Amino acid sequence: MAESDWDTVTILRKKGPTAAQAKSKQAITSAQRRGEDIETTKKWSAGQNKQHPVTKNTAKLDRETEELHHDRVPLEVGKVIQKGRQERGLTQKDLATKINEKPQVIADYECGRAIPNNQVMGKIERAIGMKLRGKDIGQPLEAKPKKK
Repeated sequence: MAESDWDTVTILRKKGPTAAQAKSKQAITSAQRRGEDIETTKKWSAGQNKQHPVTKNTAKLDRETEELHHDRVPLEVGKVIQKGRQERGLTQKDLATKINEKPQVIADYECGRAIPNNQVMGKIERAIGMKLRGKDIGQPLEAKPKKK
């Protein structure tokens, strides 16, 4: 007769409260009333995209007076590029096309606004036949024998 007891109820798959429900103010107060243990932890830098603490000394950076900037191409080099280009009868656009760069790159190098790039400088040197780097800027470029 124990199997036909009408007072027992079996519940399958009872779900507990979701994370949002468990963290709600109402759930916390009801757990406190029942005398359950409640653990509270404060997350460090929660809600921010900081994975590592800031290690730079900001006061030291504030006291820094040196103006930091990239080195530019000297005007002397720009004049040599312009001279070599004109001796060959090339426009800035022609020279840029010859070395596979944009015309603005040549204009920046000639005006001294460009940040020097050794690859671009090498291409320009070969195109105009003059040295742009080292001690003897403006001297003819010696043709090196090709290696096989």
